[in-house]
Amino acid sequence: MYFLPGTVSGKAKNQMDWSVNNAFKTFKDLEPKSMMDVSLIPHVEPIDIDLRSSDKGSPNTSAKPRKKTMTSVYLKFFETAADGKSRRCKFCGQSYSIATATGNLGRHLSNRHPGYDKSGAIVVSNPAPQPISTMKKSQPQGKPQQIDYDHLNWLIIKWLILSSLPPSTLEEKWLANSYKFLNPSIQLWPTEKYKAVFREVYRSMQEDVRASLEHVSSKISVTLDFWNSYDQISFMSVTCQWIDESWSFQKVLLDITHIPYPCGGLEIFHSIVKVLKMYNIESRILSCTHDNSQDAVHACHALKEHLDGQKVGPFCYIPCAARTLNLIIDDGLRPTKSIIAKVREFVLELNACLDISEDFVQFTTVYQEGNWKFPLDASVRWSGNYQMLDIVRKSGKSMEAVIRKYEETLGSKMLLNSAEKNVVNIVHQYLEPFYKTTNNICTNKVATVGLVLFFMDHISETIAACRDSRHNPDWLKSAAEDMAKKAKNYSSQVCNIFTYMTAILDPRIKGELIPESLNSGNHLEEARSHFMRYYSSNHFPSVTSGYSAQEIEDGGSVSFAEEIARKKRRASMSNATDELTQYLSEPPAPIPTDVLEWWKVNNTRYPRLSVMARDFLAVQATSLAPEELFCGRGDDIDKQRYCMPHDSTPALLCIKSWIQSGFKLKYKSSEIDYERLMELSATSTVDSSTAGSDKKSK
Repeated sequence: MYFLPGTVSGKAKNQMDWSVNNAFKTFKDLEPKSMMDVSLIPHVEPIDIDLRSSDKGSPNTSAKPRKKTMTSVYLKFFETAADGKSRRCKFCGQSYSIATATGNLGRHLSNRHPGYDKSGAIVVSNPAPQPISTMKKSQPQGKPQQIDYDHLNWLIIKWLILSSLPPSTLEEKWLANSYKFLNPSIQLWPTEKYKAVFREVYRSMQEDVRASLEHVSSKISVTLDFWNSYDQISFMSVTCQWIDESWSFQKVLLDITHIPYPCGGLEIFHSIVKVLKMYNIESRILSCTHDNSQDAVHACHALKEHLDGQKVGPFCYIPCAARTLNLIIDDGLRPTKSIIAKVREFVLELNACLDISEDFVQFTTVYQEGNWKFPLDASVRWSGNYQMLDIVRKSGKSMEAVIRKYEETLGSKMLLNSAEKNVVNIVHQYLEPFYKTTNNICTNKVATVGLVLFFMDHISETIAACRDSRHNPDWLKSAAEDMAKKAKNYSSQVCNIFTYMTAILDPRIKGELIPESLNSGNHLEEARSHFMRYYSSNHFPSVTSGYSAQEIEDGGSVSFAEEIARKKRRASMSNATDELTQYLSEPPAPIPTDVLEWWKVNNTRYPRLSVMARDFLAVQATSLAPEELFCGRGDDIDKQRYCMPHDSTPALLCIKSWIQSGFKLKYKSSEIDYERLMELSATSTVDSSTAGSDKKSK
C-alpha cells in the first residue's frame, strides 16, 4: 500500500513545519516498496492516486544522481539564519549557534525527532484503498516492526462514522500535527479519498439492506423525519419497521435524501416513491407516519392515491403523537417560561462549579429535599424543563440557601418570589401526568398505536378536567384551552379504521380500553370485513392444536391446567364466527404485558389473526423515537445533523445507523474486520513498546 505525501507547514517563528517534500529531495532515487516491506521510516517514490484502480505504479529503474549539497546529512533538517550566526530546526524551531558541531544537531534529532537522525527520506504515497487483509505477517528476527498505515486510516473512518464527523475534520492543522508528533512518517488520506471511501461503503451496505428486506414476509410501515442543515438544505429520513416471523420488532433506516427546492409536498412525495422503489417495497407498504407538517400531509395523501391506483393493498398515514404531545406540553409550560429560564441559569452554575453543587447536595440533605444526580438535566427539551420545575417544587429551600451563600457569584435575580413559586407548584402538579406519560412512551419496548392512543385519551381527559375546574386560575385555563385544541386536532386526524384495527390487535387494549373517539359504530364490522378479505384465506394451516409441536415434544413444558384451558378455548373457538370474534371476546391482557411475546405464545390459537397482528402492530404512532424529542439525547442528534455538510450527510448518517442495526461495514462488498484491526493495533503497540524498552536497556 502507498500513501500520498502530506505537508502542513507554518510561517511563524515558533510554528511547527512538518514538510517532508522539500526536506528529502535528494533521496528520490530510491525505488518504491510496499508498506508491508518497509521499515518504520520507509523510502518510497510518490505515485498518483487512482480510486478506480488498485494497480501499483511501476518502479522507476533509472537512477537519478545524488546532489551533494551539504557536508552533513543532519544539515538538511536545519536552516541557517539570515545573519549566518545560528541554525534553526525545521521541525520545532530550536536554534543552535553556527559554531555548534553537527554532532549536537544529530543528538537534537535523536532526542526530539526520533527517526530523523538517520540518513533517509520519508516520502510515501497512497493508492486506492483496498479491503484490508487482517492476516498478520510474521516478522523475521532482527527486522524493525512493519507499519501499514491503511490500518490507521480505516480506524479513522470508523471513528468519523460513529462520531458523525465529516472527512473535512481531518483537514484541521493541529490534528494532523498531533499524528505527526506521535510518528513523523504517518500520512492520512486526502479528504477526497475519505469521501470516495464513504460513498463506496454506503453503496455496498445499501445492497445488504436491500437484500435483507427481500426476505421480509410481512407488511412494512415507514416513518418520515425532516430537518434543515446549517446551509438551509432540507433533508428527509425514511425509516421502515416490521415484525419478523419470530415476533421480534425490526427497524432500519432506508435513506436520508435531500428534498429539492421548493421542498413542498410534491417534492417530498417524489422522494418517498424513489426510496420505496429503490428497496422494492412499494407493494408491501402498509402505513406512513409523518411529522404533522402540512407538506408531509400533502405528500402522504399523494402517496395514498399513487398506491391505491396501483392496487397494492390498503394504505394509511397518521400524524406523529410525540410531536403533538410536545406541542401540547409547550402550551402548558407557557406560564412558567421566564421562571424556567431563571432556574436553568442556576442549574448551569451548579453543573459548572463543584463547590456550589456540593453545597447544594449538603443543603438538600439538611432540609431533606431529596437526592440529586449531577450533572442535572439542563436541556431545553421537555425532560429538562420538567426538572427545572422539579427543583423548585422539591428543593426550593436548598436552592434559595445556595443562591444567598453565593450571591456575589450568582446574583440575587435568581431568587424566586412567592408568586413565582406558587405558579411553579400549580404547573408542576398539572403537568405531572404528562411527564409520566412521556416516560412510559419512551421506555416502552414497543409503543403500539393502541397504547399511545390510550395515553393520548388520558391526556385529553386531564386537559378537559383542568379547563372545567372552577378552582384553577384563569391563566392556567387559558393554556388548557390551547392544549385542548391541539389534542382535538390530533384525534380528528388519527382516528380511522386502520388505527382502530391496530388498537384492537393490541391484547392490552382490545375493545375495552379503546378511546371513545375511535369506537365508531361501524368500525368493528369494517375490521371484520378487512380481516376476512385479506387474512382469512385457505393457505393458512387449520387450528388442530392449542400448542405447538415443539411444546408437545418437550413434554413437561405445558402444564396440565394450561392443557385443559387450551382445550376449552379450542372448543369455544369452534363455535365462534371467526378468530377475530374469539380474540375480542376475551378480556384484555395486563398493561405491563409484552405485546410481541403475547402474540408469539398465542399465534397458534389465532394463526390467521396473528398474521394481521404482525402487519398492523408495526404501524408506528410516532415519526421518530420519542426520547429523541422529549430527552436531551435529541440535542446531540440535532447538532450532528445541523453541522453536517451536504455532501457527507446521507452516507455518514446512513452508514452509522446501519452499523447500529447490526449490518457489517463493507467496502466493495468485502467486510472490514475491525475487531482484527484493533487486535493488530494493540499488538503493534506492545511490540513497539517492547522494542523501545530493549533499546533503552542496551
